[in-house]
Amino acid sequence: MTDGIMSKAATMEIPINSNGDTGALAEDDGLEQDLQQVMVSGPNLNETSIVSGGYGGTAEGIIPTSSIKGPSMHHSSSSSSMAAEETTRGVAVEKIEAMRKWSLNTYKCTKQMISERFGRGSRTVDLELEAQIELLRDTKRKYENVLRLAQALTNHFYNMVQTQHSLGDTFADLSQKSPELRDEFGYNAETQKLLCKNGETLLGAINFFVSSINTLVNKTMEDTLMTIKMYENARLEFDAYRSDLEELSLGPRDAVAMARIDAAQQQYQVHKEKYERLRSDVTIKLKFLEENKVKVMHKQLLLFHNAISAYFAGNQQQLEQTLIQFNVKLKPPGSDKPSWLEEQ
Repeated sequence: MTDGIMSKAATMEIPINSNGDTGALAEDDGLEQDLQQVMVSGPNLNETSIVSGGYGGTAEGIIPTSSIKGPSMHHSSSSSSMAAEETTRGVAVEKIEAMRKWSLNTYKCTKQMISERFGRGSRTVDLELEAQIELLRDTKRKYENVLRLAQALTNHFYNMVQTQHSLGDTFADLSQKSPELRDEFGYNAETQKLLCKNGETLLGAINFFVSSINTLVNKTMEDTLMTIKMYENARLEFDAYRSDLEELSLGPRDAVAMARIDAAQQQYQVHKEKYERLRSDVTIKLKFLEENKVKVMHKQLLLFHNAISAYFAGNQQQLEQTLIQFNVKLKPPGSDKPSWLEEQ
């Protein structure tokens, strides 16, 4: 009879879950935490260890191979393992929290964007600043067209100068081999060489013009547009958190709701400050960009006009003086070609 009671008591101490399996809640919780840790940080393959017991066991169950050398090193190795585990777990928690914040922010911004697209949501608009931004984008498109045409002109004119150079060499060669036409071929050879020299001078001015326009369009304007992109993203985030705060303010006022409203108010204030800071940055950059654009284009357009006019007027002295006036330095012939070492 005593044996029956003990057997019954032993049977009652074994919990059975709904599927008929034995369960250990504490071990399940520990296993779930360890699985989350493995999914985030992954196993450390740089260390070799012997694992005893279940995976959800304590830190003492992980015995580094270095501790097998002697029992005196077991305590320090166990402490190191516990410290490494805590560090890894802290990093995993930080990554999970960062991912959670990013996902929440992305969800709110996507919701706000869709609401604006379908006309159901409100957006913050600075009419004066929006007009300046649109004007900059239109100006950039027009300047890109100028840059493309100037590059095409440079390529065509370079080919013409190379043709003149070859034609001059051919005339000079024929003047030596055709005694009866030596003077005629000689005059044309000298003319083509002079045209080639003036053409190379004009190419130097056009290349300087193209380089300056390229810097203005693809660096200065592009930098301002990158700041504008950041401003537009900050505006979207600000409106998303503003809409979220407005929705919460219209709801109930119990303790849980008030806590959520306080948190939303803090996030709203953070994104409002970010939005206002970037709006100020964009305003300042647009102002300096306009001043820089006027200064650069005034110089480059004057250079382009004077150089083209002097070349087609046949005024070699004025053409050279124009390059000196604008500090344009001509590259020596063949400087654009790569060296034999660069070709390897």
